[in-house]
Amino acid sequence: MEFMDSREWGLFKSNWQHTLTYWSVFFSFGLCVAFLGPTILDLRCQTQSSLQEITWVFFSQQLFLFLGSSIGGLFSKSLKCSLSALAVSTLLISVVFAMIPLCHRVMALAVALAVAGLAMGIIDTIANLQLVKLYQKDSTIFLQALHFFVGLGALVSPLIADPFLSETPCVLANVTTNRSTTMRHIRNTLGGLHTHNVSHYPFHTEGEVVTNISYAFWIMALINLPVPMAVLVLMYKERMIGCDSSARTRLLEKDELAMRVRGSTTSTASASQSNMDYRSLFSCCRYGDLSGQPLGFVGIHVLGGLVLFFSDGIVGAYEGFVYSYAVDEPLSLPHKTAGYLTSVFWAAITVGRLASIPMTYYLKPSRQLTASQVGVVFTLLMLLMLYSSAAFLFVGTIALGLCISGIYPCMLAYTEDMLNYKGCATTVLVTSASMGEMLLQLLVGSVMHSQGSYSFMVCGVISGLLGLCSFLALQFCWRVYRSQSSGDAEKNTMAEKGDVGVKH
Repeated sequence: MEFMDSREWGLFKSNWQHTLTYWSVFFSFGLCVAFLGPTILDLRCQTQSSLQEITWVFFSQQLFLFLGSSIGGLFSKSLKCSLSALAVSTLLISVVFAMIPLCHRVMALAVALAVAGLAMGIIDTIANLQLVKLYQKDSTIFLQALHFFVGLGALVSPLIADPFLSETPCVLANVTTNRSTTMRHIRNTLGGLHTHNVSHYPFHTEGEVVTNISYAFWIMALINLPVPMAVLVLMYKERMIGCDSSARTRLLEKDELAMRVRGSTTSTASASQSNMDYRSLFSCCRYGDLSGQPLGFVGIHVLGGLVLFFSDGIVGAYEGFVYSYAVDEPLSLPHKTAGYLTSVFWAAITVGRLASIPMTYYLKPSRQLTASQVGVVFTLLMLLMLYSSAAFLFVGTIALGLCISGIYPCMLAYTEDMLNYKGCATTVLVTSASMGEMLLQLLVGSVMHSQGSYSFMVCGVISGLLGLCSFLALQFCWRVYRSQSSGDAEKNTMAEKGDVGVKH
């Protein structure tokens, strides 16, 4: 592999099964990311609920994704615990996909999606944590590949669902009007948590339900089923299934092999970091854990979390509301044309993450992040200034997806490297990203409802600028923390020399 040096390739060869398993687990995560928007109208018919009621399942999934991200670190105390949580979570996703067609009430559907969201959050935290723990200073390139699989899954699930989507009203009442155009329009509009743009459309809740969407969910359940099986195979290979006392020995041998590949100089440092204490967000943020740390240490966690809060929030808000923005004035794009924007955006993110894999080898994470943050702000500013250009909306959507695609994995690796892999950074950052995606969707939807569609890009520019400012503040905080750490190290060295002098 040309984008890896011999050390990274050696590490990958010694840990390939773990790495491929974590990548496949993130494919499961991606399947859940994008299926709800296209299928929401058919699910409304299935549950015979109103449009306002059914769209709150978005919030149910996002809220429990945030909770899952927050507690995911609790399952990373040991490899066996982590893999067990991943196996259960990925299996739950297949079970939820299989059970969704049986949910004929909106409350049952909300509970099912809450379970899926909780599993997604646990997957998000654990897979990121384990890759960082496995590769440490070499983790950037593998995290980029990990997040590529999210985009891949997010592209696959709408493609699976599309042939089974209803083009005419799927609750048959005593009306004969053809509403296939309206169904496509409403489906594309329902990317976010608000229904203000579509609440005036009449949808029947009583009558015969005619929908084939069940087949799409059963297909996705089958496609996802090999993922928990892959996790179980890995657990079996590591002798974690059953009571085999040799499992610990085998893992130690694997760690020693990885350290030999890193080189004798870094082996000792890696050994001292191999037992990183990853915890949940709540235990990471306890006052007792933070009171003894320098201000820079706390600042890096907070500012790193803010960077991902805004960047992942932009992804969620843009995916959710770009269609509503495009069909409104002054663009007034045809419904079918505007419907391609979300797919184009996710395709650009997927391609960007794929391109970031070899790019990571040539560019340091700090330079990648700087270029990405500036690119996001510049693209959003251009979209704001050229708000009446339909052609540039597509060009800008592609550019935004490419620029923002690498921020998440780069920030995880960069922040953990700053803090010398002390354990809480990944948990805080993953949770902040989930929170940003949930809250910024709510905020942007509310602002668009009260101020009009033009405010969509204004919110994007403000979020991008706040993300850039947070990143610049993070750079400054890192310098402060580094100088504090150097000063403490010098004091400890002087104290040790003084103790030696007294003994002599």
